[in-house]
This record gives sequence, structure tokens and C-alpha cells, in this order.
Amino acid sequence: MTTTYAALLRGINVGGSRKVPMADLRTLLADLGHDDVRTYLQSGQAVFSSGHGNEESLAGEIAQAIEKHFGFGVDVIVRDHAYLRAVADACPFPAADLEPKQLHVTYFSAPVTPDRFAEIHQNAYLPEEFRLGDRALYLYAPNGLGRSKLGEHLSKPRITKGVIATTRNWNTVVKLVEMTGA
Repeated sequence: MTTTYAALLRGINVGGSRKVPMADLRTLLADLGHDDVRTYLQSGQAVFSSGHGNEESLAGEIAQAIEKHFGFGVDVIVRDHAYLRAVADACPFPAADLEPKQLHVTYFSAPVTPDRFAEIHQNAYLPEEFRLGDRALYLYAPNGLGRSKLGEHLSKPRITKGVIATTRNWNTVVKLVEMTGA
């Protein structure tokens, strides 16, 4: 059985030397035996179909291939369409009423529990807010992620220790649902 997945690469093509051209990424994924490979934007999203592996093994396979091909490590999270759809559908904020730059989803490589975030006093960051979901965190940042003090705090290593965490804006969340559902 073939499943359609999105691969989310963390921290590439956003300044610095970790450049992964999307054409090269598409070729790499095809060379790994994946079909219907497409990319979205330059910031590390690829969609592909595969009949082998699961999310975790596919993420490892892609990360290893990227390191071998490009010479540097990249954290990768792979999620299937059903998961991506469920995350979008479970958004606790009124996504239709917000500008896409105000709403973000941080995808985690493993489940996270509320105790990980216990040090964060949400009232101190209002009107910014976050809510936890299934291996995801929803962030409402009315002035955008670049100006978000809460977003900055949520990305600190002591908060994300032991998991891969990568954040996408709402436009990308919706686009990945569409691309993996096609």
C-alpha cells in the first residue's frame, strides 16, 4: 500500500550555509525509491508517496541521505496526510478568522506533555497563546512569529530537549494537507 507523506526539514535555506536546493531534494527522494515527489517553497517541505517504511524510519532514511549527499545533518520529521489533516482540523484557534502569519504549528518528532511547558506563564505573553495537540503545538502570535516573545521562549533548547521541533506558518500547514491529499 502506498501512503503520501510530507517531509519537514528543520533549519535549511534560512540563512547560513545549510543550503538544500529543492531540485536536489526531489532527486534525492526519488533516488530513495519514493514516487510523486514534490516540494513546497524553499524552506524544507517535500511531499512524496512511498510503499515502504513508516514515519520514523522514513525520516531517518531521508536525514541520512541528506547528510551523505550534502555533507551536513538535517533534522527531518515525516508525517502522513491523515496526521496533517487531523492537526489542521484540531486547531484550537479560529484559523479562518486570522491572518496566516499569526498562526503557526510546531511539529514534534515525539509526543510532548504539558509538564515540558510548565515554566511558561502564558498570561505573561498575552495576547500570544499556545495550545498543545498531538505531537504538535499551536501558536497564536498576533504580530507574527518574528516578533513573538512566546515563540522565542518556546524554541529554547531546554523546552525542545530530546525532540525534533520544526515550525510552519498556517499557509504551509494548509498547503501540506492539500498536497498530501492530492
